[in-house]
Amino acid sequence: MPSSEAVPLGLGACRRSGALAGMLALVARLLEWLRSLFWKEEMELTLVGLQYSGKTTLLTVLASGQFTEDMIPTVGFNMRKITKGNVTIKVWDIGGQPRFRSMWERYCRGVNAVVYMVDAADLEKVEASKNELHSLIDKPQLHGIPVLVLGNKRDLPGALDEKQLIEKLNLSAIQDREICCYSISCKEKDNIDITLQWLIQHSKSRHC
Repeated sequence: MPSSEAVPLGLGACRRSGALAGMLALVARLLEWLRSLFWKEEMELTLVGLQYSGKTTLLTVLASGQFTEDMIPTVGFNMRKITKGNVTIKVWDIGGQPRFRSMWERYCRGVNAVVYMVDAADLEKVEASKNELHSLIDKPQLHGIPVLVLGNKRDLPGALDEKQLIEKLNLSAIQDREICCYSISCKEKDNIDITLQWLIQHSKSRHC
């Protein structure tokens, strides 16, 4: 007799366990929904690099997912806000022409990260790009700010890959901060997803 009661008791326990698991899953989903309503993450970053490297194009691709061939180069600076899920990214897009490079430092102070764009297919400008990058991050006011280096136009023949970018830009010499390098293509949307993931990981609430 005791053994005959053991089977239904066991089934009942399983049913209660399953119901409890379902209830917990529902609560978890509810908490996640509430979190999405009230817990917004945000970050502020500055996007710099030589002219024609694709800075404004990157912002357009991040914001809309669309690539536009004929982008007008940024003159001076431009500010855009991009929202992805719960994260709002405020981006300062600074012109890359020589006369605007003295502004870079001012707009890089106090941001969550600096994104430095390089035209990986324009080998003649790589040396100048390296010099501008190191000159910028050597500024005392920018000490410790994470830097994401993006080598754009990887879809073009002869474009430098990540290993070559690290070498040509002497990124291994940068020891006072987090630095990351990705080879991307705004046109083909290659590695745009991991770029966005890196940005989201550096939102303000994740640093608090």
